[in-house]
Amino acid sequence: MKYLNVWLILLCVLCIISADAQEKKLYKIHTIAFYNLENLFDTINDPNKLDEFSPIMALKTNRSRVYKKKLKNLAQVIADIGFDITNNTPAVIGVSEIENREVLEDLVNDSLLQDKDYDIVHFDSPDARGIDVGLLYQKKLFTPMYTSKHELKIYDDTNRKRVYTRDQLLVSGYLEEEMIHIIINHWPSRRGGEARSRPKRIAAAKLNKYLIDSLQVINPYAKVFIMGDLNDNPTNESIKTILKAKKDKKKVGLKGLYNPFESYFKNGLGTTAYRDSWSLFDQIIITKPLLEKEHTSYRFYKAGIFNKSYLFHKNGRYKGYPFRSFSNGYFTNGFSDHLPVYMYVIKAIE
Repeated sequence: MKYLNVWLILLCVLCIISADAQEKKLYKIHTIAFYNLENLFDTINDPNKLDEFSPIMALKTNRSRVYKKKLKNLAQVIADIGFDITNNTPAVIGVSEIENREVLEDLVNDSLLQDKDYDIVHFDSPDARGIDVGLLYQKKLFTPMYTSKHELKIYDDTNRKRVYTRDQLLVSGYLEEEMIHIIINHWPSRRGGEARSRPKRIAAAKLNKYLIDSLQVINPYAKVFIMGDLNDNPTNESIKTILKAKKDKKKVGLKGLYNPFESYFKNGLGTTAYRDSWSLFDQIIITKPLLEKEHTSYRFYKAGIFNKSYLFHKNGRYKGYPFRSFSNGYFTNGFSDHLPVYMYVIKAIE
């Protein structure tokens, strides 16, 4: 938590001035984030999962050392997200491509994060690769009240067999004294081609829409954060047609959604790269109540892609690409093949 007076905000964050331009105000600011952790698997062979195909299990030697180094690298990134503005790590951060709760426990107990006292929300998913989504939260800032996982039932379009993928995680709780809802996603991949795999992501978006609608039936003013690796860009059908997320805040209705990452994408920015093309699969989308102009409760200020220089390859074939952890069967001492995304929320203090 960070208390900022208006002069510091003028320099660093907002340029918000009180109505009479005389009174100084105090503000709180928090970071909400999402990060695909790129195959964060442990070194134990789980007979109930296909983890033997994970990059770390494919290593012939030094698995324990590599695991510890990957944790350290990921902890460094999480410790840096939003720190230059809030002087704190994210209040909450959704994560994907994790094997189990234990890897998250090892991550939050790294020396770079331990003093933040993160806790975890995690459920095992039926995903064929054995990967899940989860939520990390600072216990002093966020209190979960309700948690649930929601199964996505999809089928192969050729043989109609069930495709087992990640559940969607819904966490409702108090960011300090304010109720918020977070839906964490890792939608089906584009394996087999974008067009062929598109119906699976359409189905994922429909499940998201059902969860959002359910929350808004209870409270039309529900503050909802939809985050994740969606494996679709902000302009794809799943987001534009099913979720109906808009890039213009002024066009968002009461139960509508705002996607600040559409503008980034249209400006050529992304979170993951393949064959010299950037995609912006990692996004955070929010509901209308987070866009109100008054700041008596937490409101959206700004979103961004966390793209510090150390997160990119500096040379070689993949120069300029995200510095991933594994490549061609080797540990690269990198971070992830995805860049994190984040959002700042602010609140005025009387």
